[in-house]
Amino acid sequence: MATVSTYLNFPGSTEEAFNFYKSVFGGEFAGDGILRFGDIPPAEGAPPLSDTDKKLVMHMALALPGGHLLMGSDAPESMGFHVNFGNNVYIMIDPDSREETNRLFNALSEGGKVETSLQDMFWGDYYGSCTDKFGIQWMFNCSAK
Repeated sequence: MATVSTYLNFPGSTEEAFNFYKSVFGGEFAGDGILRFGDIPPAEGAPPLSDTDKKLVMHMALALPGGHLLMGSDAPESMGFHVNFGNNVYIMIDPDSREETNRLFNALSEGGKVETSLQDMFWGDYYGSCTDKFGIQWMFNCSAK
């Protein structure tokens, strides 16, 4: 497998979420930046998009530390999508230091919910988990001492 990426769908808040993640991790949006539904050429016979739907994010990506690519899009109900926030997706981060683990954990948990506070675990690593203010679940596992 060449790469592993995580793809997230949001009910209209993709751009806000990705700008938040960019403020935490740094970097730039990959590829052509933010592609919007309004950038899609009209399909023959398809109904026109509303002005609201045209502004929604069709695709964007942000490279995270370690080469992981975080991608996302809005999932408009007007196009038959329905976002269900669940507990089946986590993004796992293994930072290089406890200092970086603390920084990322604190930034991502702000306005969200801490599930497991950062702590030394029985397997020997520094671990914690949280859900950010957008409902995305994160795990941190730092092996550095």
